[in-house]
Amino acid sequence: MKIGFIGLGVMGRPMAAHLIAAGHDVAVNRVKPISQHLVDAGARAAATAQEAVKGAEIVILMLPDTPDVEAVLFGQGGIAEAIAPGALVIDMSSISPVSTKDFAARVKAKGGDYLDAPVSGGEVGAKNAALTIMVGGSQEAFERARPLFELMGKNINRVGEVGDGQTAKVANQIIVGLTIQAVAEALLFATRAGADPVKVREALMGGFAASRILEVHGERMNNRTFDPGFRIRLHRKDLALALDAAKSLELALPNTATTAQLMSAALAQGDGDKDHSGLIRTLEALSSATA
Repeated sequence: MKIGFIGLGVMGRPMAAHLIAAGHDVAVNRVKPISQHLVDAGARAAATAQEAVKGAEIVILMLPDTPDVEAVLFGQGGIAEAIAPGALVIDMSSISPVSTKDFAARVKAKGGDYLDAPVSGGEVGAKNAALTIMVGGSQEAFERARPLFELMGKNINRVGEVGDGQTAKVANQIIVGLTIQAVAEALLFATRAGADPVKVREALMGGFAASRILEVHGERMNNRTFDPGFRIRLHRKDLALALDAAKSLELALPNTATTAQLMSAALAQGDGDKDHSGLIRTLEALSSATA
């Protein structure tokens, strides 16, 4: 397929690399030294986003936030003016479900089709082509995109119509964020009580508290390895999406709000670009421990 791929961040680079390795004709823009290997592997470097999507059958977006997606689609030099009739836009960013529905309607009005397909699994999942992909959109568009999703992920589900993929991702981020907070509190408790947190984690991995978060992020907390991964500032953005939606639904999410506040405190102490497992540093600071 001829693909325009917009967004070469921590997640986007390995995702694009899998498409290139499979032999697809992939155009990218804003190539920097850290993403030059994609061009070396066969990607076409475009001067602008519009040039990258010109003539593309599929356009994939992997961007940080709702305003970024809106700007790339509809801002000055926006790609919505350049996509070919019948092109399928797949937004794999994590953004507002409400805005997603609006973006989809505007793309369809210009003759394109639209899927929202946010992902979970972090940098490791992206590199290993093992992402969970939560898709919203028509069954027809989903089947059209499925061969590409299978190059990037393992757990691929069409959740429902446009916007439902983003809703599923927000739900995912609530669970992940609250579980990271729980693991951080448990390991901090163990440390302050005089136990070895490494051995405590090993013991817990054999019981009902075992989870992927305890396995991966618990190890990061114990090893003090907080390179992203998935940045705290981006996870706070996702929890803000949850809280905004909850407000409109007149829904109480008290623990989500608490975790979002802890992430705000992490940003205040300069940890916004650390992996979200670094939330333990915020709890340590609140407990006057050495971070």
